[in-house]
Amino acid sequence: MRRDFLELSDHWARQLHADLFLDTLPFNAHTTASDALWAGLPVLTCVGETFAGRVAASLLKAVGLPELIITSLKDYASFLASIKAKLARNRSTHPLFDTARYSRHIEAAYTTMWQRYQAGEPPRAIAVESID
Repeated sequence: MRRDFLELSDHWARQLHADLFLDTLPFNAHTTASDALWAGLPVLTCVGETFAGRVAASLLKAVGLPELIITSLKDYASFLASIKAKLARNRSTHPLFDTARYSRHIEAAYTTMWQRYQAGEPPRAIAVESID
C-alpha cells in the first residue's frame, strides 16, 4: 500500500486552521503535540500514569501552559460539568439568546442609519449604546 506524506511545513500549516488540539489517553501525543504547539495550536491534555501518558503534559509545562493540563478524567468530567452548568445559566442571562435585547439594539442601529441618511451624511461605522 502506498502512503503519501506531507512535508512538515505543510503539516504545520494545516494546523493553523484548528482552534484546539484534544489529546488522548492512555497514550498522549508526542511529536504530534510538539508539532501542534510549534504551529501555535493549544493542546488540552489529561495527564496519565505512564510515561506515554505524560508526554503532552511535559511539553505544556515546558512551554509555560500548565493550565491546559487536566490531572484526571474525573477532573476533566468535573471541569466539563462546571462549564456546561455555566453555559446553562448564561443562556438566559447573557446577550446571545436575548432576542428582545437584540431587537432593541438592531432597531436603534437602523434608526441611527436612517437619521444619518436623512441628514445627508455619508455612511460610516456606528456604535449602538447598550439599551437595557
